[in-house]
Amino acid sequence: MRTWTLRALGAAAVLLVPWMVVLAVTLPDSTRVDNWRLAWLGLDALTAAGCATTALLGMRDDPRARLTASATASVAVLDAWFDITTAQAGSALVQALLCAVAEGALAVACVALALSGQLARPTGLLPCARTERPTHAQELSPPLAHPVHHLPITAPRARGLPEGHS
Repeated sequence: MRTWTLRALGAAAVLLVPWMVVLAVTLPDSTRVDNWRLAWLGLDALTAAGCATTALLGMRDDPRARLTASATASVAVLDAWFDITTAQAGSALVQALLCAVAEGALAVACVALALSGQLARPTGLLPCARTERPTHAQELSPPLAHPVHHLPITAPRARGLPEGHS
């Protein structure tokens, strides 16, 4: 990862501290919220999409399943947080806590999947992830003199025509 990206993330972490103080001092304890139903449906739709994408990629042994598992874990934790912090005392809070247990289990499963080595097999999508040994022909092939991105760009030949007759 580039140094400037890491520095920007560090700066964001530092700058968020005074911003949280401003929010703590200025935000009201309660407010009327428009689109409440849409907000919760959207969060659950995002969770479902994350679960589905992680499952599909994981079944294909695609290493990108680790990324979607990480994102899905974050969404599940956010869902639990907002369930608990927006619930009114009493049965609504008990229901929110029960939902948070399920969402926490989902988050733990996703983190375990993201950190596991089960998806380490390469799929050919990430050339740097290749772990298989080169074939005998590949071992005998000389390396390219120039990287591929330096090769001249030419127009593709029409099918069936010999070179020079496009």
